[in-house]
Amino acid sequence: MPPATVPDVTFLTRVRNDALGGPNPFEWKDLTTAEVFGGRSVVLFALPGAFTPACSDDHLPGYEQHADAFSALGIDQVICLSVNDAFVMFQWAKSKGIEKVFMLPDGNADFTRQMGMLVKRGRQGMGMRSWRYAMHVEDGRIVKMFVEPGFRDDPPGVGLTVSDAGTMLDYLRSR
Repeated sequence: MPPATVPDVTFLTRVRNDALGGPNPFEWKDLTTAEVFGGRSVVLFALPGAFTPACSDDHLPGYEQHADAFSALGIDQVICLSVNDAFVMFQWAKSKGIEKVFMLPDGNADFTRQMGMLVKRGRQGMGMRSWRYAMHVEDGRIVKMFVEPGFRDDPPGVGLTVSDAGTMLDYLRSR
């Protein structure tokens, strides 16, 4: 069962710093759970992996497409989390034209593990990954979660039936 509040972890991210110059003007920046969720209303959706079909074709693009609708409903930020490193998350967002969704790498799976959402995906050669889910978080408190059914290790796939942008928007509009 997921916790009542988001776990206290530090995310290892990369941020642009034009003062560095050159072809790779990025530097490491630790980002704490408090910085991500503190004093804010956030929608976070987590998915199995960058560049995977359902994640790339439907899940991430759906949230990007509806980012302004989330903002109009009082959501301060929409976040995509995956057990991938910052470099992969950056290239994935770049390849999909993502500009409004914040890409949050959980490369060591610290957040995902503490959320109770870490599963083995060894049969697909993916190692340990996040289960697919979405949640509404207010000031670090998990208000609502939509977890895809069938939570288990080594599923043949993880559908996108309840953690999509449309379901989250419907929930937020009904509050």
